[in-house]
Amino acid sequence: MRLTVAQALVRFLAQQWTERDGAEQRLIAGCLGIFGHGNVAGIGQALAEQGAGTHAALPYYLARNEQAMVHTAVGYARTRDRLTTFACTTSIGPGATNLVTGAALATINRIPVLLLPGDVFATRVASPVLQELEDPRSYDVTVNDTLRPVSRFFDRINRPEQLPSALLAAMRVLTDPAETGAVTLALPQDVQAEAYDWPEELFRRRVWHVARPVPEPAALARAQDLLRRSRRPLIVAGGGVKHSQASQRLAAFAARHRVPVTETQAGKGAVPYDHPYAAGAIGHTGSAAANTLAREADLVIGIGTRYSDFTTASRTLFAGAAFLNINIAAFDAAKHSGQMLVADARQALDALEPGDWNADPAWSARATELTRDWQAEIERAYGGTELTQPVMLGIVNQAAEGGVVVNAAGSMPGDLHKLWRATDPGQYHVEYGYSCMGYEIAGGLGVKLAAPEREVFVLVGDGSYLMMAQEIATAVQEGVKLVVVLVDNHGFASIGNLSESVGAQRLGTSYRMRGPSGELDGAFLPVDLAANAASLGADVLTAADPGTLRTALAKAVASARTTVVHVETVPGPGPETTAWWDVPVAEVSDLPEVRAVRRRYEDHKRDQRPYL
Repeated sequence: MRLTVAQALVRFLAQQWTERDGAEQRLIAGCLGIFGHGNVAGIGQALAEQGAGTHAALPYYLARNEQAMVHTAVGYARTRDRLTTFACTTSIGPGATNLVTGAALATINRIPVLLLPGDVFATRVASPVLQELEDPRSYDVTVNDTLRPVSRFFDRINRPEQLPSALLAAMRVLTDPAETGAVTLALPQDVQAEAYDWPEELFRRRVWHVARPVPEPAALARAQDLLRRSRRPLIVAGGGVKHSQASQRLAAFAARHRVPVTETQAGKGAVPYDHPYAAGAIGHTGSAAANTLAREADLVIGIGTRYSDFTTASRTLFAGAAFLNINIAAFDAAKHSGQMLVADARQALDALEPGDWNADPAWSARATELTRDWQAEIERAYGGTELTQPVMLGIVNQAAEGGVVVNAAGSMPGDLHKLWRATDPGQYHVEYGYSCMGYEIAGGLGVKLAAPEREVFVLVGDGSYLMMAQEIATAVQEGVKLVVVLVDNHGFASIGNLSESVGAQRLGTSYRMRGPSGELDGAFLPVDLAANAASLGADVLTAADPGTLRTALAKAVASARTTVVHVETVPGPGPETTAWWDVPVAEVSDLPEVRAVRRRYEDHKRDQRPYL
């Protein structure tokens, strides 16, 4: 079958499927792309020839920013439990390097995304081509090599003969839940357009089985022994619980053994907030209930978590606990000298049942009491009369019943983690592995493409909005309806608070004009974000108080179009964090307030432990 490399690539991708538990779905749902001289004559031509409509073998979607289209693919793949994703094609040069941030985000969060950047001529006959990086040490280096460290698999296709093996390796990594992340196939532009005689077998329908590894019997026995000896066990539910569709198993397991369940950012919603043993968020942005239990637990059962520094409060929580780590990846299961149970979360929970053990009744009762107190704290935070951020979140939480909340960076992830009441595993979508400003709208687009039946509420601060708002235009073009709550607080509020806490005096965190002294302390910038959103094609509503916000959200939900609700919040306290985060403080300073902060920092450092 004589086709160009690009035509063969498109035809191959359209025939890849995944299967888990007997259910099959497309592995590559479509191709997001921006064209330039590095891919327009190759992948661009191949997509145009096969037809680029939504009913094409490989549907094409026009994005506005290369980083954003990776975020869209991540939002889609995470919503579909990593069983299906998008390909992303770019030209060479800045189009390719714009992928790096998105690739890092995908790999850190263990989310599959296929990246297809164009590359310089393999034949080198026209070198240096436009946008080519010339490295005097080697002609074999291109800007696409920046994608190597942030990709789980990377290959450059310099000859057509290399394509089949590279494609099969790429699909293997995309469908391996323990290894997945960004996968990059760099495609020299001349090779994309080169013809080759391909075996027809390359284009047959291929189904990739997504495994559910079962626990090794000896490891299972060791885990059961730990559980039997524990009196105060505590579950830390991570994103792996949701990826493996183990939420119902976890809820039943916790109820049967009376074990409180805490949640990481990725795991929030793994059990409903009103489950009898749901203790809420854990770690630096966690609830007082969960963090109190963490300090008193004798066994931490981590399920599908990679134990970020926020989860462990920079290793100052879990002071006296042993660890049992259930994870599909041995790399994560081995953390903190834990007892490893390498398995799919659902398979592991099934294997641990039935168990002849229960948590101490006094421990379970304490968890229930602490959680009841925390829910009352949430009620107080949500119930204010001014439009503070916690009040705003409470109003959105009520409006979003049955919908999905999407967020990534700033001060909102912390408040969301502590306060948001998630009723099902798919309702909470906060990207906090990379905490990437700009993820929100692009990621929300991916969520909506993956779950068109659900309302998607994108919460984005003005800082993130100014970094990457242009995918509103993509949503409008595709007729994909989002509800975007644009929270305008004139700067980087979260980093401003952090800056002040370490003695950096909020430098560079407020959107102000330069004042007479030359400092950035003048009037707020005259930026009209609502007008900007309208210019991108969205309907825009404004809200100035709790009542008008409720009205605006009701209108946005009733609308069939992407709607931006512009909100200016006022400063107002939410529940204080009850756990530490290690951000180094200057060891010497002329400022007495910095010296005082440094002393407190050193006090916290003494609480860190190596978990050995």
